[in-house]
Amino acid sequence: MDSIDDPAVLRAIIAAQAAKLVAHQAEIGKRNSIIDILKAQLHLLRHGKHGASSEKINRQIEQYELMLEEIEATRAEAEAAKPPLPEAQDQPEKAKRRPLPDNLPTEDKVYEAACSCPTCGGTSFLKAADKVTQVMEYVPESMKIVRHVEKHLICKDCDTTVAGEMPTLPIARGKPGPGLLAHIMVAKFDDHIPLYRLSEMFDRIGIDISRSVMADWVGRVSALLAILVSEIKAYIAAADRIHTDDTPVEVLDPGRGKTRTGRLWVYVVDGSGYRDKSPKAIAYYYSPDRKGEHPAEHLTNFKGVMHADGYGGYKKLYGNQITEAACMAHVRRKFHDVIKLKASPIADEALVQIGALYDIEEKIRGMAAEERCTLRRQHAKPVLDGLHAWITETLPTIPQKQKLAEAMRYALSRWRALSLYIDDGRVEIDNNIAERAIRPIGIGRKNWLFAGSDKGGERIANILTIIETAKINGHNPKDYLTDVLTRIKDYPIDRIQELLPWNWAPNAAKPVR
Repeated sequence: MDSIDDPAVLRAIIAAQAAKLVAHQAEIGKRNSIIDILKAQLHLLRHGKHGASSEKINRQIEQYELMLEEIEATRAEAEAAKPPLPEAQDQPEKAKRRPLPDNLPTEDKVYEAACSCPTCGGTSFLKAADKVTQVMEYVPESMKIVRHVEKHLICKDCDTTVAGEMPTLPIARGKPGPGLLAHIMVAKFDDHIPLYRLSEMFDRIGIDISRSVMADWVGRVSALLAILVSEIKAYIAAADRIHTDDTPVEVLDPGRGKTRTGRLWVYVVDGSGYRDKSPKAIAYYYSPDRKGEHPAEHLTNFKGVMHADGYGGYKKLYGNQITEAACMAHVRRKFHDVIKLKASPIADEALVQIGALYDIEEKIRGMAAEERCTLRRQHAKPVLDGLHAWITETLPTIPQKQKLAEAMRYALSRWRALSLYIDDGRVEIDNNIAERAIRPIGIGRKNWLFAGSDKGGERIANILTIIETAKINGHNPKDYLTDVLTRIKDYPIDRIQELLPWNWAPNAAKPVR
């Protein structure tokens, strides 16, 4: 092995580092050029019509705004994920920060110094200058300045300075308080408001916060919450019952000047239907396409029952570790689709029998798993067996190319997985739990239209994991995020699970490190 003192080895190391630096600088230059181009395009679109329709121009403006938002958020997330530099090496700010508005109400939060000197135990002090940190905080429909005042005292006996201690700010040297950051994250990812529109909303109450600044904050908060996202996903992978679904999401493809279709996947643990006391959780993943390799990767460590639709990419997963539980709602939907085209007494009969199964489920919802299993065997099994026999008998008598025949074949091909719930009270009749969890993305698509990049898609998935898991555990996501962002930087890493939504105690005392 070559010695580190060998000049040739040292030269090779220096050359490698220099090459990395050149590549990094080139990437920064490329990103900055894209930002400049996008800003120039925005300026032209806003101040010149170019003969295009107003609607088309407005959509282009939305696209460019979102592209800038994603680039700036991704840059901030990458920077926030880097190890912090020592204080002496702290780099200067990239640009002079604007002063906080002087027209906002101000609130003082005072942190009293300890009553005894930690060095000598003395209790006699001289007053020293307070340390004051100002941040801008959000309150509903308004804004205020919060002055964090750390009281300082000097021990008369040994000159030790004793000070109160404010919580570490979520963004070092930043102006936003945790409540403002929580408001922005919920507005963007739960209320589906693009940042440039949120900036316009702030402007209406006299607050100047640009899209670019908020994108930077979003990226840094995303990096800060990454550890909780990982914990939620690990918890779901270790469960023995999950629900899964996926939905398309448009992703900007700047190189081609159009969008392409990515995918958001959801995995849910929710046993409330059978009184399961295990925590409920929802995890989202993003992928650039819908290949079966993605759920296979997401579920590498999962063993148990998986509720899912008939997507072919799942087929390779079923076997020794994963058991399929099919969705009766999908079967019912296919018979409904037949009726939408034209009246069909046969499809009506199928819906009546499936409805009888759902009537039974309505009556046993919330019972213990053992009770559900007993009642299903007694009441649902005869109905399900009758439905199977009726479909088997009826199918050969109808034209095989009709949608009605397709619906019947769909049901028969999945009958074993459709029947699994009869003998297991922990299994549901359908996959509606996952479909409800995927619904917010459909609502969001109408507002934010698309993700700005693959990295943006991953960020949407991660933040939705936090927000939707908070909601399924009965929390207001804004309250949850405000508290977590107040505490997470000071929280002992070996106790970070205490901040997960199902463990969260908003008024818990500060842990001792």
